Amino acid sequence: MIHTPRTASSGHRRAAVLLMATAALAATLGAKPAVAQDVYPSRPITLVIPFPPGGSADTIGRLVSKRLSDKLGQPVVIDNRAGAGTVVGAGLVAKAPADGYTLLLSSGSTFTVNPAIRPNLPYDPVKSFDPIGIVGRIPLILLANKDVPVNNVKEFVAAAKAAPDKYSYASFGAGTTSHFTAEIILQAIGARLMHVPYKGSAPAMTDLMGGQVPFSVDTVTAAIPQIKAGKVKAIAVTTATRSSQLPDVPTFAEAGYKDVNADTWIMVVGPKGMPPAVLAQLEKVLAAVSSEPAFQKSLQEQGAEPTVANRAAAIGQIEKELPLMRAVARRANIQAD
Repeated sequence: MIHTPRTASSGHRRAAVLLMATAALAATLGAKPAVAQDVYPSRPITLVIPFPPGGSADTIGRLVSKRLSDKLGQPVVIDNRAGAGTVVGAGLVAKAPADGYTLLLSSGSTFTVNPAIRPNLPYDPVKSFDPIGIVGRIPLILLANKDVPVNNVKEFVAAAKAAPDKYSYASFGAGTTSHFTAEIILQAIGARLMHVPYKGSAPAMTDLMGGQVPFSVDTVTAAIPQIKAGKVKAIAVTTATRSSQLPDVPTFAEAGYKDVNADTWIMVVGPKGMPPAVLAQLEKVLAAVSSEPAFQKSLQEQGAEPTVANRAAAIGQIEKELPLMRAVARRANIQAD
């Protein structure tokens, strides 16, 4: 009996040690999910495309999402949010959590054209997004109806200056990249033509082929089938170099108009404030995707020029082009449709 208190004390000590060990084990086990959550990505990623399904940007977005998914080990789910010239989708991503799980794939119009003509955007092109990289560029092209007596840049300039009231040009919408590019051309050559805006590329191309409008500015993607079929004439592409899809079509720069250098580029961004490690990982993976020969071939099939441009280059593209588009809009009095 005289040993009972000591025995009880020893039992309490053993129980206390066991309790502390159990608590430590539980704490260790409980910490594991937190560690796992720090690994990006740990769940599906949403890639918002502010265009309807079926177009070139949507197709390119799906090519990007598949390859990002393969490299990141998580599904990259497409969410088409078309409306208001990409404003709806861009506004959605601008307000999303900056955790890397909501991204935007869009054209240059989102970041430079819209801000030049829409004063009340639900996003700021610089302050609302973290650019990740550019994956491709789609050249634009000046087209002519096959019966118009214009076959090259020199003849176009002469016709536009000699009879500005006689000629007009079509775009695929007021305030679109097509409209802006046409005005860049006209400002470079010192001429004015009447603008005929359409609700999309297809009706503009139909009227160009039918002779309702003599000229049009469209993407190379939309123009290639009609050029190859002999239904329209290709005058010149608006990029600094020739299109790989139309190598026989000259540039405006070749005719002496180096200020005509416009295209639509496809960029991937996320909401502003993403963790640096997540941003760096996405930049690295997107560059790897853009460098794949199979991906580049698929882009060319869409009429796009493959591009491997990192985050710094993407930021530089916006900073360079935004003031240019604002100046073009001011001089031509371009307003949103």
